[in-house]
Amino acid sequence: MATKQSNTPNEIFCYFCCVQGQFLFKSAYFQPMKLEELKLLKDEELVRMFQSDQQSIYFDVLYKRYHRKVLDKCYSLVKNHQLAEELAEDILSKTFEKMAGFKNISSYSSWLYSVTYNHCIDYLRKKKKLHYPDWNRNHEIPEIIDESTEAISEIDYDNFLRILDMIHPEEKALILMKYHDNLPMKQIAESLRISEDATKMRLKRARSRIIYLYKSTFSDD
Repeated sequence: MATKQSNTPNEIFCYFCCVQGQFLFKSAYFQPMKLEELKLLKDEELVRMFQSDQQSIYFDVLYKRYHRKVLDKCYSLVKNHQLAEELAEDILSKTFEKMAGFKNISSYSSWLYSVTYNHCIDYLRKKKKLHYPDWNRNHEIPEIIDESTEAISEIDYDNFLRILDMIHPEEKALILMKYHDNLPMKQIAESLRISEDATKMRLKRARSRIIYLYKSTFSDD
């Protein structure tokens, strides 16, 4: 009887990934993880698995997990459902193409949201000609008022959303990145393509504008 030949490295491929404290061994002779199992994995685990063997199913899970969030962010800036859909698809396609080079320096969601804001802002700058410096010169506020985070947090949420629609999209994106998505200042600056110092100044101006508009618009409420 002939003895069974040993498998060579070219005949077996495997990798390990840590899932909930356990190591999963996967090879050509093991069944791949089911979709329902993949849905339980963290973003970073799905990214590592995608980078390991480039199987699109891992990105598909991330796509379904974040598509609605990306779409909502796009719509909040462009205020057009069809355009928001197109931008969201462009953004998710871009992140798919760049996934292999993702370094895990930040979380996947932070990176995705940074790409989202950057893409939408670039669109508004190029297609809508909404250049922030020109807009800011034409919409100066009377004075720099106390614009502490505490003051903003006291604004009624519905009124806050109304005010966000009254300011420039770049200021709106800046406020959302900082206080809604908790992105670090460096990442915000990269999304806006300006320096960190300029970002801090714009953030201060945006907070001041929100307080000013709130007081002037809803002071009698």
